[in-house]
Amino acid sequence: MNTPITVVGGGLAGLTAAIAVAETGVPVRLLEAHRTLGGRGRATPAPYVAHEGAHVFYADGPHYTWLKKRGFVAGLGWPGITDAMKVGFRADDRIRHVPPLGMLRAQSHKWLQAPVDVDFHSWAADRWDERTATQVANAISVVTYDAHTGRLSAAFVWDLFQRALGANIPGVRWVRGGWQQVIDRMVARATELGVVIETGSRVDALPDDGPVIVATDLDSARRLLGDETLHGTGGFTALLDLGVTKNRRDRFVCFDLDEGGFHECYSAQDDTIAPAGESLFQLQMPVRDNESREDAHRRLERFADATVPDWRSRTTFHRTSTAKGRTGALDLPGTTWRDRHAIDRGDGVYLVGDMVAAPGMRGEISINSALTAAASAVAAARKWSGVQPSTEPA
Repeated sequence: MNTPITVVGGGLAGLTAAIAVAETGVPVRLLEAHRTLGGRGRATPAPYVAHEGAHVFYADGPHYTWLKKRGFVAGLGWPGITDAMKVGFRADDRIRHVPPLGMLRAQSHKWLQAPVDVDFHSWAADRWDERTATQVANAISVVTYDAHTGRLSAAFVWDLFQRALGANIPGVRWVRGGWQQVIDRMVARATELGVVIETGSRVDALPDDGPVIVATDLDSARRLLGDETLHGTGGFTALLDLGVTKNRRDRFVCFDLDEGGFHECYSAQDDTIAPAGESLFQLQMPVRDNESREDAHRRLERFADATVPDWRSRTTFHRTSTAKGRTGALDLPGTTWRDRHAIDRGDGVYLVGDMVAAPGMRGEISINSALTAAASAVAAARKWSGVQPSTEPA
């Protein structure tokens, strides 16, 4: 083999693609515009290791099997019994220990199939009631980052709800050290496999010496590929990271059924991401249409007042930001993941990331699309070099 495969972008998708290619023995180079790898998986440096959004894994799909087989998600953390009991649901502006009755009824319908071509709110309101439809949609805004999750496809929202809050125990996994630990392990594996990594390398035109896997966001991909159709539907949320002195009144997890916010204490299952005697929280609040970032953050702070009492007087670390278009694709009524942008763009060019035609949610889409693209790119490179395809199983 003398035909290289080029991966443009060194985030989760790009690293996955580079490793998958290198494991077949095909030469691969990875080009990243930033000075560091990891994309949205990067975190702030210790002692407060905070990410750009929720950072858990779900162990119920092929993406996790691939990560686990290579040791990338080793060293899991688990909340203690006391913390695990501090789960709350904000409804009617008060924190409850259990969801409202309507939501509990919805949770029990795990075999229910929702339609693709109807928006979730209309379908759920017709099946239960308006209040339940709104609360279920807001409960899953932690995944969509969308203030109007009910407008999305009923099948799409219902699947997310069943995975995160359905009757079955969710397969949530927390890696000690967070996603940054996973990224560091992936970079080490790529280096070990001989991947040529070039950071600070901005690409303005596609290489023409072999297949190319484009692992950038859609805005960058649109410019690089010259394809004006590359747009996606994503969410927009305000984020608040808080390091505070520990207090037993603080919540572990809280779902905001009123406004779509979400609160989680990540140090409860991983004491390496905050100093001793302190807790590290991340809260999020989806930004409404025509709402300013400042107003969204004010609503988020009011939510923090309920989940982290007196947090202002206890704060040791404070960071605010917004996240737009970082949720993975959100499927509107009448569409599924199969209707998203194709991975194979023709002529040995492949597009991967969280907005393309692969199953999963958020980072799972990135991993699954990268593995699909890597297999196709390797076959294309072998054909390019005149090498017969391998008959060994993938």
